[in-house]
Amino acid sequence: MKLQGKVINWNDDKGFGFVEPNGGGTRAFVHIKAFSSRSRRPVNGELIIYELVHESGNRYKATNIRFARDNNQEKTKSRERHSPKNSKPKSYILSSIFTVLFCIGLILAVFSRKLPFFIGFVYALISLITILVYAQDKYSAQTGRWRTSEATLHFLSLIGGWPGALIAQKVLRHKTSKSEFISTYRVTVFFNIATLLIIYTEQGQYLLHDMVLPFFK
Repeated sequence: MKLQGKVINWNDDKGFGFVEPNGGGTRAFVHIKAFSSRSRRPVNGELIIYELVHESGNRYKATNIRFARDNNQEKTKSRERHSPKNSKPKSYILSSIFTVLFCIGLILAVFSRKLPFFIGFVYALISLITILVYAQDKYSAQTGRWRTSEATLHFLSLIGGWPGALIAQKVLRHKTSKSEFISTYRVTVFFNIATLLIIYTEQGQYLLHDMVLPFFK
């Protein structure tokens, strides 16, 4: 049975240490020769995938060891190899065109003073933050570290980071295979643009004050 754990007390000069399984359990001896790939050496705190072998007494050792990071990268490459060859589906092209048009429209609205300058600044800043958060989550997924919640990613999109989210999704190839995530992402885009139109356009103000708010009086 494959287990995942963290390398501890690693002595690189002697090439051995121990591994503690995630969630608790039996600590096992780790030797450099038990690694299936020796292209690099482990460090303390690194996650590995291994099999547990019982030796004499209460001693255990890890065998068939692989780095968790390498295992995740192989899975990603395998999915990419078996994914459809159509690398730019119609939905990707349409969403990219829509995002470019929105950004152009936003820039024109800011420079023509139809929108305050800080609105454009906020979109740019939050989009940059969103790209960095996506990149961190992608790295965490590959290394087995603590992940960023999908709720946080959607919140960043909702408050104006959705253009950056789209860039991160396509460039990093992150979250694009999760249809439920993409559907929720599109909802955040809709509500963000709707809020922008309602607050900062004359037509939106008319819709809000003359057609929507009267229903709540």
